[in-house]
Amino acid sequence: MHLVGGGWPMVDDGAVYREFLSEAAERALQAGRLDGPRIAFILVRDGDGLEKYAELIAALATVTELQPVPILAPEGVAIDAAGLADVDGILVWGGLTPAYRDSIAPAFGEIRRQVAAGVPYLGFSAGAAIAADRAILGGWTIGDVPVCPEEASEELDEVTVGEGLGLIDLAVDVHAAQWGTLARLIAATEAGLTDGGIAIDEHTVLIVGDGPLRVVGRGSIWTVTDDDGSVRVATMGES
Repeated sequence: MHLVGGGWPMVDDGAVYREFLSEAAERALQAGRLDGPRIAFILVRDGDGLEKYAELIAALATVTELQPVPILAPEGVAIDAAGLADVDGILVWGGLTPAYRDSIAPAFGEIRRQVAAGVPYLGFSAGAAIAADRAILGGWTIGDVPVCPEEASEELDEVTVGEGLGLIDLAVDVHAAQWGTLARLIAATEAGLTDGGIAIDEHTVLIVGDGPLRVVGRGSIWTVTDDDGSVRVATMGES
């Protein structure tokens, strides 16, 4: 699993996407597909979904050959999970996190089944946040006290934690250093809304596999843990 903290346009020749694309390509070869992996691209956006999809495909096509499978939906409409059949990778893009969670929720079971079967998953921004068992959906206040910039609220006032995909048992926040959302994760942990988690900087990916956790990219992964009534913060850099 690959969790990217946001950051676009692509930098460093797509370094944060390369291992995901390589895993998908290997799976495609095992299935006898020689013209690139079939990757489901899930975007939930109002107004600019096709434009963002085309931009994303054009960028990743400079990294590797692929067969994109578009799964696009406007906010408030469930995605068509039929496109998830027989894919070599699943990529969930960014936008409004609560909208992504709501539109993808009917397909949570299918995505979990695919990932359990070995299909690599990449979540970018909202796609990373909703990968958690208990997902931080947004918000900028706790009990009317501001805990992060309002611009990072995802159109929610109170910090809100809800059901996620369940691919990782840690809460995930994104755009950590750039949007100030590390403070939201710290406050949510201190308030008991979550047991801690990770906050990911832009242009940075956390790779979760069979071995140790790995970090690739320009930024850091911030780990937040509840430590006997206090909150402990540490960082993980590129490994």
